[in-house]
Amino acid sequence: QVQLVESGGGLVQAGGSLRLSCAASGSIFSINAMGWYRQAPGKQRELVAAISNGGSANYADSVKGRFTISRDNAKNTLYLQMNSLKPEDTAVYYCNAYRTDQAMGVVTRRYDYWGQGTQVTVSS
Repeated sequence: QVQLVESGGGLVQAGGSLRLSCAASGSIFSINAMGWYRQAPGKQRELVAAISNGGSANYADSVKGRFTISRDNAKNTLYLQMNSLKPEDTAVYYCNAYRTDQAMGVVTRRYDYWGQGTQVTVSS
């Protein structure tokens, strides 16, 4: 099992910045990758950014150039630096980690772990 605890959300004006943190504990050696998702009211949860164990990152088009995902392996902590925030970034942000079972190089099952979520509100 993996436990994830987010922090750093809050209320900020458009154009401002926030940094989210996600502290991981438990069987973190088994994690394949980590990421941040968000869910706005009435919308589906969407991937914001993800980072592999090797440090490769990918971003949703809507946040490219504004958000940066990073991880501190010594602290078992994932970060999301959010700059130039827009009202449409308002959502509950969730930290995610996953691991997979594989057989002969093929993923047979994926296990997802989630934090409790942290609210980010951007006012216009």
